[in-house]
Amino acid sequence: MGLFGKEFANVVEWEQNDERTLFWKWKNQEIKKGSKLIIRPGQDAVFLYNGRVEGVFRDEGRYDIESEIIPFLSTLKGFRFGFNSGLRAEVLFVNTKEITDRWGTKNAISIPAAGLPGGLPIRAFGTFSCRVGDYQTLIDRIAGVRDVFTVDDLRERIISGLDQLLMKHIAGEGKDMFNLQASAAEISRGIQQDLDYETIKYGIEITAFAVSSFSYPEEVQKMQEKAAAQGMIGDVNKYQQIAFGDSLSGGGGSAAGSAAGAMAGIGAGMAMAQQFAGNVAGGAGNAQNGAAAGGAGAAGAGQGASPKFCSNCGAPLSPGAKFCSECGAKIS
Repeated sequence: MGLFGKEFANVVEWEQNDERTLFWKWKNQEIKKGSKLIIRPGQDAVFLYNGRVEGVFRDEGRYDIESEIIPFLSTLKGFRFGFNSGLRAEVLFVNTKEITDRWGTKNAISIPAAGLPGGLPIRAFGTFSCRVGDYQTLIDRIAGVRDVFTVDDLRERIISGLDQLLMKHIAGEGKDMFNLQASAAEISRGIQQDLDYETIKYGIEITAFAVSSFSYPEEVQKMQEKAAAQGMIGDVNKYQQIAFGDSLSGGGGSAAGSAAGAMAGIGAGMAMAQQFAGNVAGGAGNAQNGAAAGGAGAAGAGQGASPKFCSNCGAPLSPGAKFCSECGAKIS
């Protein structure tokens, strides 16, 4: 900003146009005859007179205020610089770029959860993007009382209401408390809409909002890790099958393949032992059954060799008899 004595012309410009400032107000007692306006890339210049917007200039370049700016101002088109009089006006320089910044909860937020009387304390972190959307609203609500407004100022306003928004879009919509990352995109969209509805009231738009991560208490993280480990080793049979397949497909040349082959060998050995024990038991049972059947067959064969009726008179014969008890015929 060039600031000279009353007898010299002004250079109205914003030299320190950093990426974190949303607007900066040029203020002086008056703009002199012969003053110049400089607009740099990524800037808009808003002329204010008595707190009212007189004109918005968006094209970058260097302009003579008397001949190129004043003729386009709403109520100052006929203004003429006198010998010693200047134009008492302010110029608001607005950063037109979209600004992205990080956010994070200051303290852990206790989200209501079933079985936890005090709720589940979580933290959240992410990014947001913003830009100035409505110049007149910005002037009425902020620039009228402030000469500069940065993204840090906006972040403070966002964080002040973030606890309630997180509660609304997590607990209020029944999200899985222990797997919030899976719903991060949906939660982010809901919070962005609510934030934009609030910030547009003072002329600033929230163009993007993202929850990058949720942070749980250390005890909860350990429980999650333990549950994941149990899930990985829960089905040993399936693991053995996969390991055996890996070893057959050429993985045995590496350390991992050797380990897989060892596991597969153990599993295969156990299966073979079980099968062998079953075969032995089955063989013994078959042998016993065969012996019993053989004995019965031999006894049957012995009994079948002696006749049961007399061939002469047909009377029943006693076992081992030599003669018929009825007719006395010899048994052959």
